[in-house]
Amino acid sequence: MKRIFTILSVLSLIAMGCNREPYADAIITPNPAYVGEDITFTNISTNTDYVEWDMNDGYQYNEPVVDHYFVDPGWYDVSLRAFGTKGGVSTAVIPMEVIGAELTVVVRLWTEVEGQGYLLPGASVRLYPTLTDWENETNMVAEAFSDSYGECTFTNLSYQRYYVDVWEANHDNYT
Repeated sequence: MKRIFTILSVLSLIAMGCNREPYADAIITPNPAYVGEDITFTNISTNTDYVEWDMNDGYQYNEPVVDHYFVDPGWYDVSLRAFGTKGGVSTAVIPMEVIGAELTVVVRLWTEVEGQGYLLPGASVRLYPTLTDWENETNMVAEAFSDSYGECTFTNLSYQRYYVDVWEANHDNYT
């Protein structure tokens, strides 16, 4: 009889020991990612009942697999909280690098002959965040000058619409 109680006691301790604390873990692809690119956040936590994601940009989710994108370049500490079936909580913080958007502008001066034109080096290319800013030439975001191929590239931009103004001293900039 003592053996039965001993065996039952041992079995109950083993059963209680099987209830493990949650462990938060995730796979993020791609990392790094570009501004505006869809990123898949996959929960691979163990011993969990449900999870909560905090993207560190104002968005939160509670699904196990989340598709999300960032609108600004930089580093984000994405946190995943895994809640265990018996009340425990585990948190994982995953650094996420978001690389800024890139915009290349080609400055080409068109002539009266249809389809004819030439690349214009040395032109000032300016980006504005709104149509009103473009019209009033206020709040310029960035400026670059076209190279010998008539091109200039802006990097590390936020994911948004930009209004472009091109100026060159020897040409009719209005048209």
